Amino acid sequence: MRLCEKFDVFLFDLDGTLTDPKEGITKSVQYALNKMGIIEENLENLIHFIGPPLKHSFMTHYGFSEGQAMEAIACYREYFTDRGMFENFCFKGIDRILNGLVQEKKKLFVATSKPTVFAKTITDTFGLSSYFEEVVGSELDGSRCEKASVIRYIFDHHGIEKAKTLMIGDREHDVIGARENGIASLGVGFGYGSREELEKAGADFFAASLPDLEKMFF
Repeated sequence: MRLCEKFDVFLFDLDGTLTDPKEGITKSVQYALNKMGIIEENLENLIHFIGPPLKHSFMTHYGFSEGQAMEAIACYREYFTDRGMFENFCFKGIDRILNGLVQEKKKLFVATSKPTVFAKTITDTFGLSSYFEEVVGSELDGSRCEKASVIRYIFDHHGIEKAKTLMIGDREHDVIGARENGIASLGVGFGYGSREELEKAGADFFAASLPDLEKMFF
């Protein structure tokens, strides 16, 4: 059975699922760390910041206190707002998938841990906003940053059926957030999480590539 026959509502993560934000996010983190007195010259060492909430990543990987993490986030946003969010590109073929789902009369939402204001700017910039009923992310004060909370917000504000909803994302946080809300999840292998990570978290489906994802839908 095609997934677009099984589900009517599709929640898409943003970073690593719709777009590849590697350059912008890693450079923004590098800038923030430098402001905090930490020099990291290799951007590859900062890829793990793509996906999870920033506060969690700064505290986990650099031992920052909550206060230090919030200070680092403020520094991160200096670069990200000016340049970082635009150092990004859509995965080739994702627009064809989104258009196909819309043509099938499906409801689409963006569910991201990134602040909503940034997520909307990114989807507007890359011509994706028209596909979605709403772009939902976190608040700038750090609230609603967990994926489960973002998904819950969508259910609280839209009349959609959980049994007919699928979360699509590239990290374990997407799968865990879906599970906590009682909905199915699909992990994608073209982003920044491994198949092992996604399956360990309990993903119901897995697509290794965008062509694989398209085949699963249509």
